[in-house]
Amino acid sequence: MGLNKALLQALASTGYTKPTPIQEKAIPDVMAGKDLLGIAQTGTGKTAAFALPILHRLAENRIAPKPRTTRVLVLSPTRELATQIGDSFKAYGAHLGFRVAVIFGGVKYGGQERALQQGLDILVAAPGRLLDHIQQKNLDLSSTEIFVLDEADQMLDLGFIKPIRQIVSKIPAKRQNLFFSATMPGEIGKLAGELLKDPVKVQVTPQSTTVQRISQSVVYIEQGRKRALLTEMFSDPEYTRCLVFTKTKHGADKVAAYLEAGGVEAGAIHGNKSQPQRERTLAAFKAGKLRVLVATDIAAR
Repeated sequence: MGLNKALLQALASTGYTKPTPIQEKAIPDVMAGKDLLGIAQTGTGKTAAFALPILHRLAENRIAPKPRTTRVLVLSPTRELATQIGDSFKAYGAHLGFRVAVIFGGVKYGGQERALQQGLDILVAAPGRLLDHIQQKNLDLSSTEIFVLDEADQMLDLGFIKPIRQIVSKIPAKRQNLFFSATMPGEIGKLAGELLKDPVKVQVTPQSTTVQRISQSVVYIEQGRKRALLTEMFSDPEYTRCLVFTKTKHGADKVAAYLEAGGVEAGAIHGNKSQPQRERTLAAFKAGKLRVLVATDIAAR
């Protein structure tokens, strides 16, 4: 695809050899500086579809970022996703020496302020905390060249459309825009229309649909008996590492406590938990110390 040699070296060490459909379609146009509208879900390889050509473009035109500015801004709806995107930029750009920072709420401002003070090549941020930094004059977007909006429909669900418009108003009109959304409800279509100039449109479905890979079933049960059934299901030792989704944060805590009381190692993750708590619970689940992770659908992202 003509990508920078340093990027190919990093890709080789991560074991990637063949691009996914969205990467194949998006990378050449993004490298050429075009705006992009990507209709794609998580799991299609879309992070690399924008991270690789962005890193390539930055490397083609190296400019030392001025203090409190960023050349690239990526907006992401949740802390976890922002962290993943930031890690991807760092991994793919390992041999390029760019400054990458990730900013979100729930953690102290100090480290974030210091990172912004130095000036950045790439900033990945959740909208709320980003606006705080802009208002406190820690960040100036007047020289940002590339703007990425990831998971736009999720942004809509979380009520971030107004903050996004505020942020975009601070970026120069002459910029490259990359817009990703799994679905295109009216409000998102409207936002895409406002942001994008003559975009290339790429639409992909995830490579594996759940039907082929996952056995699915539904159990109809009275509301009052749900938790007892859930505990009973965990008497099956095959049930290791399970995800349980609840509608509310309070519900997640209650289900986790109920399972714990029944002797099932469980932990809850949701927006009311502090960032360190969320990270500890996730780490315990990954390490197999918790059999069950109870999450709200938003935190699940």
